[in-house]
Amino acid sequence: MSAVTARRAVIKGTGSALPRTKVSNADLAQKVDTTDEWIVERTGIKFRHIAEDDETTSSLATEAARRALEASGMAAQDIDLIVLATATPDQTFPATATTVQDQLGCNGCVAFDVAAVCSGFLYALSVAESMIRAGSAQNAIVIGAETFSRILDWEDRTTCVLFGDGAGAIILSGEETDKGVLSTRLHADGEHNQLLYVDGGAGTTGTVGKLRMKGREVFRHAVVNLSSVLKEALDAAGEDMDNIDWVVPHQANARILDATAKKLKLAPEKVIKTVDQHANTSAASVPLALDTAVRDGRVKAGDLLVLEAMGGGFTWGASVIRY
Repeated sequence: MSAVTARRAVIKGTGSALPRTKVSNADLAQKVDTTDEWIVERTGIKFRHIAEDDETTSSLATEAARRALEASGMAAQDIDLIVLATATPDQTFPATATTVQDQLGCNGCVAFDVAAVCSGFLYALSVAESMIRAGSAQNAIVIGAETFSRILDWEDRTTCVLFGDGAGAIILSGEETDKGVLSTRLHADGEHNQLLYVDGGAGTTGTVGKLRMKGREVFRHAVVNLSSVLKEALDAAGEDMDNIDWVVPHQANARILDATAKKLKLAPEKVIKTVDQHANTSAASVPLALDTAVRDGRVKAGDLLVLEAMGGGFTWGASVIRY
């Protein structure tokens, strides 16, 4: 079923950025009690990028945004909205989005952060799309950027091997069209706070804290929630499973991706996977995977995409997009 023509937010360009230092499982095994076999078998992860001291969430976000702008053919001065999803901001305040704004040279536009951890990019996308659809913005940069390595407990081998740093960005523009963002569905359930969280914060301990996770329980919730919200978003867009060209999921764990595809009876070859190269980059994971698939030619104009993610909170969501 074709979407009705309306004012929609259309993706005009994608970009991503990774820290200079690429760390293999073998590299990690020299510092942590783990092995390449243990990590690959349980997660599918082979590499991750770790930020150096001079690399920050804002610097990675800015680089990703610049590449997205370049791909779109637009200038920074054309942007009137920046929404940045992150759980690892440069500072408690101001918003990291304002630092990116300044580095890009588009001072004066609306700029703010969104915090929904691994689902953050979907939440940020929904906010930007809503503002564009309402006419309060025309051209937006939506970014997911993280330096998760700075909140990891490097003595906890069950969590520190899972995460990496990076950033991904898209440019959205308002157009009268049947393409663009067709539907987005978001959810949250704070009851599960203690399954995936950071044990610190400005308003509690006065410290940043470290990431804590009960992996088995998170896995179970992820498969159920991601399967459910994907169907929900498809229904809202008036599309069905057979019409999907690509699912671009949060890259948490290869086993979660496989289990979700199996539950949905979705062909595995339709699922974009970058978790082996990037590990879990939280809010950066979906736009990083999308940019990878756009630049290697898999995602083409006219393709029907479903972006989906679940993260701490729990928060989860999915977005159906005609690229």
